[in-house]
Amino acid sequence: MSKVAVMGGGPAGLYFGISLKLKNPSANITIIERNKATDTFGWGVVLSDETLDNLENNDPVSAKDIRKNFAYWDDIALHHQGKKTLSTGHGFCGIGRHKLLLILQKRAIELGINLNFETEAEAAANYMEKYDIVVAADGLNSKTRNEFNNVFKPDIDMRACQFVWLGTHQKFDDAFTFIFEKTEKGWVWAHAYSFDDDTSAFIVECSQETFDAFGFANLSQQESILICEKIFKNNLGGNKLMTNANHIRGSAWIRFPRVLCDNWYHKNIVLLGDSSATAHFSIGSGTKLALESAISLAKHIDAENNTTEAFKKYEDERKLEVFRLQSAARNSVEWFEDVERYLDLDPVQLNYSLLTRSQRISHENLRERDPLWLESAEKWFQEQAGNIKSRTVRAPMFAPFKLREMQLSNRIVVSPMAQYKAKDGCPTEWHFVHYAERAKGGAALVYTEMTCVSPEGRITPGCPGLYAPEHENQWLKLTKFIHEETSAKICCQIGHAGRKGSTQLGWEKMDAPLKENNWPTLSASPIPWSPENPIPKELDESDMKSVIEDFVSATKMANRAGFDMIELHAAHGYLISSFISPKSNIRRDQYGGSLGNRMRFPLRVFKAMREAWPESKPMSVRISATDWLESEGVTPDEAVSIAKMFSEQGADIIDVSAGQTSIDANPVYGRMFQTPFSDRIRNEAKIQTMAVGNIYEADHVNSILMAGRADLVCLARPHLSDPYWTLHTAAANGDREMQWPLPYEAGRDQLWRLADRAKETG
Repeated sequence: MSKVAVMGGGPAGLYFGISLKLKNPSANITIIERNKATDTFGWGVVLSDETLDNLENNDPVSAKDIRKNFAYWDDIALHHQGKKTLSTGHGFCGIGRHKLLLILQKRAIELGINLNFETEAEAAANYMEKYDIVVAADGLNSKTRNEFNNVFKPDIDMRACQFVWLGTHQKFDDAFTFIFEKTEKGWVWAHAYSFDDDTSAFIVECSQETFDAFGFANLSQQESILICEKIFKNNLGGNKLMTNANHIRGSAWIRFPRVLCDNWYHKNIVLLGDSSATAHFSIGSGTKLALESAISLAKHIDAENNTTEAFKKYEDERKLEVFRLQSAARNSVEWFEDVERYLDLDPVQLNYSLLTRSQRISHENLRERDPLWLESAEKWFQEQAGNIKSRTVRAPMFAPFKLREMQLSNRIVVSPMAQYKAKDGCPTEWHFVHYAERAKGGAALVYTEMTCVSPEGRITPGCPGLYAPEHENQWLKLTKFIHEETSAKICCQIGHAGRKGSTQLGWEKMDAPLKENNWPTLSASPIPWSPENPIPKELDESDMKSVIEDFVSATKMANRAGFDMIELHAAHGYLISSFISPKSNIRRDQYGGSLGNRMRFPLRVFKAMREAWPESKPMSVRISATDWLESEGVTPDEAVSIAKMFSEQGADIIDVSAGQTSIDANPVYGRMFQTPFSDRIRNEAKIQTMAVGNIYEADHVNSILMAGRADLVCLARPHLSDPYWTLHTAAANGDREMQWPLPYEAGRDQLWRLADRAKETG
């Protein structure tokens, strides 16, 4: 059998050796570890029931010892502003890292594995010649990974917060505990959990700004510990914080490195554990990844005659799981990095935000874990929204919402969706049927597609407008129907296409010029949308005055046409957006350069519209919170400032979208991918927001609202496929308070019966 060298005697290296030896007792395995057998860093590790089952199936002997030494808890506790919030059903188990290592060392020795402690490993290249397989389980700062950096191609992202891994004899055996303390130098927080009968892990974390304010970098370990003891004295019960400084890393303040490698193997060397990929401690999956990857690697080495093929199958199998966990870890670590934006939330909402931060726990998953707490949280949400008349506790999506004098019955919005069915700017019967159906479907607010302020301001010949009397009359017919027959409100999104105008219908060639009868276009600068599009005219003062007049005229028409709300479209690369983005605005006058200058014309337009729009009616602005161009375009930082500027001019809510401002953009798509931008604007700028972007389930909506990431939630494609999405969702989820159109109540009752039957039968 092959000779195998394992560089690193942590959980990954030890458990791989055990796993391979069990499959092939003749394997000659040597584990090389530079530290003493009794050395470790950190205090406790967390494993899930799923991982324990995997260990049981792989090696019942060590699994039995591990289970005997586990501390189990079911609750998560949040300590904040002198209050403790508790939720249950989470199912954690912890074990001391030192104890885990001793169990694995003992098992490795029983199986005949060679353990060489206090041995500094040579260069990996040297072992490649001496051994058939070299497993690099040498941790976060892997020498092997660095030695073959050009092959493994690691991507190492040093996260923003500083943390120190301490221990204490204070018992946190009732719950996995999060503690947030406000100090004169900033917020400091702790992750605490028991892992044996008398010891708990106590990880202290803070922002770099707070770290610097305390001067932790220039303090000794004991000086740092004394400060931490003072900060958390109300939670330590007189117990001290402890260090394990005999380890080379000791209990030092560090920033967490997120490691991801393009390749996990090279010739007869393979990466394992933290050397190949890391997951932030806030989701407690680092050791889980290491142990389960060790099982996988051993399995494929045993099954395959060809080492390269074994490594390839191992990498293919584990990369997907690593990606999944790293995605969750990224969400979690970003939540903690930005936690100060949430610490003014009500404890109920803060706890919900904490529990769902990784997106691994959804709204309904939380209901399965702790139905009583979630029901109390939903009740709190409804009460905060002013819903005190409800017969039952309803989900957040069914909470009322008020903007100025406009009262919404729930939090669901039908997003603007271009139909390309207008004739000479005039909405047609298609628009009447389309929007009327969605207003009947239960959503509280229905948006028109971008409605253009002039013939030259249209995106396509099929786009509607508000620049002629017949337009106003047709829109009025629609709004009267909606107000007479439904409880929905309707918002007119008003915009000017700018350099993206005079293009083909959406189902033809998107953003491409018309084949004939093109009209001239305008933009902040004479930069075409693409090489295929014509060069637009750069607006001069005369053009600006004319455009503002068009927006004001459209605003007045929208009021006469009976709209409840209007929105300025300042996103997606259209005219107003072209001024905001430095990618499309290269002017050298007062309208270009700094963000303040780039916002000058958009704010002029908005102010003129707000003055023309009734005081009692709300107004929103849609923005692109990022150009997806990093520093070359609008950044999320700038988006907060943009939202503030519009808010100061009277915007009641910000409709937070992203991108579509440049063909050079590199967007990052995914479930609810634009919601973080809404979250940031809402909680940093303290401005009401709407979230939009790949939101398609009630679970998404409720999670966003309950966590305080937005105030309204916009759904587009779900409403294209099902105009009655809100009514159907309410019925499916047991909500019986949604109002249906009276002629449809028989259908409602049948849907209720079917939903109840489905619930009974599972």
